Amino acid sequence: MTNSLVAQYRTDGYAIYDRPVFAPSRFRHLLETFEELLERYGAADLDTIHFREERLLDFLLDDRVLDLVEPLVGPDIGLWSSHFICKLPGDGKATPWHEDSAYWEGRVSTMEGICTLWLALDQTAPDNGCMRVIPGSHEGGSSDYVPVDASNNIFDREIEHVDESRQRFLSLLPNQCSFHEARIIHGALANTSPRRRAGYTMRYFPTSSKIYPERNPGHRIWLARGRDRAGNLYEN
Repeated sequence: MTNSLVAQYRTDGYAIYDRPVFAPSRFRHLLETFEELLERYGAADLDTIHFREERLLDFLLDDRVLDLVEPLVGPDIGLWSSHFICKLPGDGKATPWHEDSAYWEGRVSTMEGICTLWLALDQTAPDNGCMRVIPGSHEGGSSDYVPVDASNNIFDREIEHVDESRQRFLSLLPNQCSFHEARIIHGALANTSPRRRAGYTMRYFPTSSKIYPERNPGHRIWLARGRDRAGNLYEN
């Protein structure tokens, strides 16, 4: 993680890491694990999959990953969540403009510092629904949402009045990743291509943030690196 990438992340709310995250053999192992879980559970049931498949912690808590995350989150890191996101070829549903923070509101003391590493399992580009972001929108405060047709979108609401002239598409090769802050406005177009678009979101928070157990029933967190600073309850 270079100083320029860290500076871009602070300013724009996102950054692209255009180098391999894992060694080739290790990435193949993760990809094979994903293919197995996709076959077992289906594309719609892969959120917080590490709760059921704790072997994924071997990747989520990997020092290579945490070394990339630490300059963005700080030395005391908690594992917040993970999700295999898979858009099958020709998938007609878009991911509406949204902030991750809107779906986590009230569950964490602050959204500041929560970071998602989006690891590409397949090549991603605009035609197969790669992520798109609005640079700098993580500094804009909470957005207003309006309903959308859920038959054409994976969510039933989206942020209104997004200036799409500012959007940036995050195209990635397999084993490359992007980072985005919890409050940045982002989304994805429908996958209109004959190619699958799969990625693994690996989400981390600074342990100075308090995760409220009473507002997170059944949710599990791990201390990934460093020490706790807010009295959080972690898995062993």
